[in-house]
Amino acid sequence: MKLPLFYLLMSLLVIGLYSCKSKPEKKSEGAVTYKGLYSFGPDVKSFKGCNNAHEFWVADSSAQLELQYSKLNGKPDEAVYVEVQGKKVKTVKDGIGSDYDSTLIVTKLIKITKDIPAGCN
Repeated sequence: MKLPLFYLLMSLLVIGLYSCKSKPEKKSEGAVTYKGLYSFGPDVKSFKGCNNAHEFWVADSSAQLELQYSKLNGKPDEAVYVEVQGKKVKTVKDGIGSDYDSTLIVTKLIKITKDIPAGCN
């Protein structure tokens, strides 16, 4: 009789410990982390992933990417390494950025640096 009670208590303990486990931070719906090179200037706002030759137009809904780029880098159009959270959408056919197939909508700036990691050029 004591053995079933032991298993019941152990099961409740395991369930309790598991439910207290910290949950990962939820991402915005459809948001993914991207790592690559970002360039900003009068005619360009582009992102090129480290392991992808495809280039994307960038829309900065975080209001931090362009600001931090300007603080970090005084030269326009010079690429810097960024880690951002966002989502890709099809670019509108007419208007700014229409030369790109897709637009990366940045929702959060995670990291920005002039130090470009090896293999990301």
